[in-house]
Amino acid sequence: MHTTHLLYLHGFRSSPQSIKARKMAALMAARYPEVTWWCPQLPPSPRDAMALLTKGTADWPHATTAIIGSSLGGFYASAMAERRHCKAVLLNPAVDPARDLAQFIGEQTAWHNPDAHFFFEPRFIDELTALHVGTLTTAQNYLVVIAKGDEVLDWREMMHRYAGAQIRLQEGGDHALSDFERHVPLILDFLGLTAVRNTACLH
Repeated sequence: MHTTHLLYLHGFRSSPQSIKARKMAALMAARYPEVTWWCPQLPPSPRDAMALLTKGTADWPHATTAIIGSSLGGFYASAMAERRHCKAVLLNPAVDPARDLAQFIGEQTAWHNPDAHFFFEPRFIDELTALHVGTLTTAQNYLVVIAKGDEVLDWREMMHRYAGAQIRLQEGGDHALSDFERHVPLILDFLGLTAVRNTACLH
């Protein structure tokens, strides 16, 4: 089914200025201007982030809404997709951020703006735990791009978590998916959008 509304969720310490987010935004503007695109800056609090997303997409049609999430954004995307029963594309998604981010409690800097600081509070770990969803209700709703060379997350854990989903497992690679362009045609096909014939707008 053709996606009419597309939400992009960035990862921990990231922003809408991430390379993948900007490339997708440029592609959507250039080739799919009819698709509603939203890539918000997510607040540090997982509960606040989900509240923002829930309110911002309240009037989006469930049947034709899709979500792309990277790293922690992939965890959020899973939580939203399970609630809305919509499609989700996950890029090296965080599987257990409550465990992994416990070491980051304290003051943090934004990846794309080192002058921007935020405090990752202890209560955010409990908020992440509360957002964890169990077995996926419809694994076919998910496309998961996993790099074996991810230096942050364990690709085996991602494979196990999203068993039954459509998975692209690449040898090597990295957490940022620096070769993101090569995955775009598959992502667009999964979203029901016409395959890109010319990816020049991605560069």
